[in-house]
Amino acid sequence: MADHVVRMPDRSKTENGNVVRIDPDIAKAHTLPAAVYRDPAYFALQQERVFAPAWHYVGDARRLKAPGHVLPFTLLEGCLDEPLVLTRDRQGTLHCLSNVCTHRGMIVVEGEGHLNTLRCRYHGRRFGLDGCFLSMPEFDGVETFPSERDDLPHVRLESWGPFLFASLDPAVPFDDWIEPMRSRVGFLPLDEFVFDPTTSHDYLIQANWALYCDNYLEGFHIPYVHAALNDVLDYGGYRTETFAWQSLQLGVGKSGEDVFELPAGHPDEGTPVAAYYFWLFPNLMFNFYPWGLSLNVVQPLGVERTKVSFLSFVWKHELRRRGAGYDIHRVELEDEEVVEAVQRGVKSRLYDRGRYSATREQGTHHFHRLLAGAMGGRGT
Repeated sequence: MADHVVRMPDRSKTENGNVVRIDPDIAKAHTLPAAVYRDPAYFALQQERVFAPAWHYVGDARRLKAPGHVLPFTLLEGCLDEPLVLTRDRQGTLHCLSNVCTHRGMIVVEGEGHLNTLRCRYHGRRFGLDGCFLSMPEFDGVETFPSERDDLPHVRLESWGPFLFASLDPAVPFDDWIEPMRSRVGFLPLDEFVFDPTTSHDYLIQANWALYCDNYLEGFHIPYVHAALNDVLDYGGYRTETFAWQSLQLGVGKSGEDVFELPAGHPDEGTPVAAYYFWLFPNLMFNFYPWGLSLNVVQPLGVERTKVSFLSFVWKHELRRRGAGYDIHRVELEDEEVVEAVQRGVKSRLYDRGRYSATREQGTHHFHRLLAGAMGGRGT
């Protein structure tokens, strides 16, 4: 891959110039400039060029089982703030629609429930559960009405197992984006993974979202920050693999720890895998353990404020309280302290860019290249 270059728009002036380059050779590369983590101009650019065209986790399809079920939500609240609604029509097809009335911009569906049609309470415009315009009072004599512009816009919706993903204007096809993870852990019975609200938590972090991803994407800090996790993982066997739009950190378990029962012919057959840590660009982490999945959604709320949602889907309850995925709450708190300290550090007038460990920070380097490419308006 060639160097990625970011040139900020004229309206967006940054503290340290307007060009970011990440060398494709990790042994030569420098990390992102500190300004990327603290300058509002970069954050504004990321909203439109990174998150608007990205794929986002939007829920569990099993929540909308019956025809007529509607579920309004906000896509990436605090960052994109796009009002959308999931609907299951009378034929059982699931749709993701704009939740903004095509008449005057009113929110159409204001609460979860079961409906026959969607009706805007402002002026009575009605839509089918597939988003198609149905009727509008007091519009006699309006020329070229109705047209396709009067339908609720559809948003691209895809699924993997029970998990739903949507994108406003995808920069990459869904299958290309998800395939490495799907092929690696596709042997797992995802439909048997059950959401557990008692072990799911939200965390508010006083740091830039990209710093949180930086930290997640390398196992370099495990022996220094996560003593309990280091006790169950073989740090020497820990490795990172990168793909076009995601990366995998393979957590190898020490002797006696819970590991996956891998099918014959699996690429990791013979390796005692205690955890599959998948990161999908730009802000999703799928952490698979022998007990199930911790899905982490990173939501940027501002330049220095991030919400991280840990969503637990349990498969084998008897394994939930041991192994690499046992005390993920403690691991999160340890990560929070580090990331918030780094946020304070990147404000320093004496720090700009660092270097990468060529053996331990391949995931972070890969992320920085993807981020630079997206901000520059180009793929990789």
